[in-house]
Amino acid sequence: MLFNSFQFIFFFIFIAIAFWISAPKYRWILLLIASYFFYMSWEPTYIILIIFTTLVDYFVCTHLTNSKNRKTKKIGLAISITQGLGVLFLFKYYDFFQSILVSIFEKLEIDYTPSHFNILLPVGISFYTFQALSYSIDVYRGTIEPERHLGKFALFISFFPQLVAGPIERAKDLLPQLQKNDQKFNEFQFKEGVILFFWGLFKKVVIADNAGFAVEYIFWKCEFQSGESLLVAMYLFAFQVYGDFSGYSDMAIGTSKMLGYELTTNFRQPYFSTSLTDFWRRWHISLSNWFKDYVYIPLGGNKGNKLKQHRNIILTMFLAGIWHGASWNMALWGLLNGLFLSIEKLLSFIKIKKSTFISILRIFVTFNLYCFSLIVFRSISVSQSLQVMSKISQITLTDLHITLFSYKDKSIFTGLILLLLVEILFRNRNITEITRQKKYIRYTFYIILVLSNILLGSSSGKEFFYFQF
Repeated sequence: MLFNSFQFIFFFIFIAIAFWISAPKYRWILLLIASYFFYMSWEPTYIILIIFTTLVDYFVCTHLTNSKNRKTKKIGLAISITQGLGVLFLFKYYDFFQSILVSIFEKLEIDYTPSHFNILLPVGISFYTFQALSYSIDVYRGTIEPERHLGKFALFISFFPQLVAGPIERAKDLLPQLQKNDQKFNEFQFKEGVILFFWGLFKKVVIADNAGFAVEYIFWKCEFQSGESLLVAMYLFAFQVYGDFSGYSDMAIGTSKMLGYELTTNFRQPYFSTSLTDFWRRWHISLSNWFKDYVYIPLGGNKGNKLKQHRNIILTMFLAGIWHGASWNMALWGLLNGLFLSIEKLLSFIKIKKSTFISILRIFVTFNLYCFSLIVFRSISVSQSLQVMSKISQITLTDLHITLFSYKDKSIFTGLILLLLVEILFRNRNITEITRQKKYIRYTFYIILVLSNILLGSSSGKEFFYFQF
C-alpha cells in the first residue's frame, strides 16, 4: 500500500476518522491493527518477523536488559542484537555472503556449492530493526525505562506512517506520545500535516518518478550512452533519490501530524549544505544520528589520535553503505563518502573568510561530490560505475549544452524549478511555515501545489526507491 496511491488515501481517511471519534484509551489498538494491516498489504507472512522482533525485545528488555546485574544486562543486550542483526543478515546479506565465499573458494581451488536463500526482502526490515535496536541499547544504557505495555511497545515498533522507510524513531521521542491517552484534535497541527503530505507527494510523483524514468533508461543502456547523457542522469538521480526519500519522510511526518503525533525531521534541505559534514547532518537525519550515537561514538568518535578519528569516520560510513544494500557498490559508496569526510576533516584547519560567493562555492562543491558518489550508488556493478565515470570525464561543454536542450520531457525540469524556488524561499525553515503567511500567499501556494501534482505528476504508482533497503 503506497502513500502515492488512492488505496492509501482511502485507508488513511478511514483510520483518521476512526481515530478521532474513538475513545482516547483505545486508540492505540486501532493504530496497531492499522499498522499490521498496512504492513501485511505487501506480504502478509512477513508480519511474523515484526511480531517476533517485538516479542523478543519486549521480554528481553523488560526482564534482562533492565536488570541491575551488569552480566544479566549484557546477556539481554546480546540476545537483542543477535536477534535483530541475525534476522537482517538472513534476509538481506546471506546470499551476498555466500557469493563472497564462492569467490574465495574458487581462488583456493576448493569445490564449494553455496546454499541460496532466494526470498523477497521484507519491506522496511532495515528501518524497524534499527529502531528496535536503538530501544534495546537505550534501555541497556539506562537512558530510558523499558515500556511495560506490550501493545504500545508493539505500536512503537510498527507505527505505520514511518514503518517501511523511516524516520527511524527513538523510544524517548515516540513512546511518550504513544503512552498518552488525552490527545485532542488540533486544527493547526492537522493543517500542517496535510501540507507536508501533499508537499511530499509533489516530491515523489513530480520530481522522483519523472526523473526516475529517465535515469532508469539511461543507466539500463549505459554502454550506449554519451558522457553528457550520463552526467544529466547523475544529476537527475540525485533529485530522484532526494524527492523519493524526503518525499516519503514528509508524507510520514504529515500523516502522523494528522493523528496528533510528531515524528523526527528527517531532511533539512541537504542540497544547500556547505560541507559534507553539514550534508550528513541534513540528509536522512534519523539514520545519521543512529550511526553517530550507536557506532561512531562507541568506536571513539573524535577522541584518540588523528588516525583513530579518521578510522572511525571511514568505518562508520562503510557500515552505513552496507546498511543500504548487500553489494560491493554499496560498500564502495560508503567508503567513498567516508574518504570525502576524512579529507574534509584533514583540511578543516584551513580558514576561509566567509562571504556569499564562498558559501555558494562550498554548496556547489559539496553537491557535486555527493552526486559523484551517487554514480556508485546507482550503478549495478563496480565495473559499470567505472564505465560511467570514464564517459563523464570525456564530455565537452558544447555537447552538454545540446543534450540539455534536446531533452524532451519538460515535466521534470518544471518540477525542479518549483522545488528549488520553494526550498530557497524556505531555506533553513520548515515548509509548514507557509501556514503563517498572508492568506493570498497561502492559497496561491496550495493551488500551485495541487495543480503541479495533477498536471506534472507521474501516474505510474512507482514504489519508493528506499523500500529496497
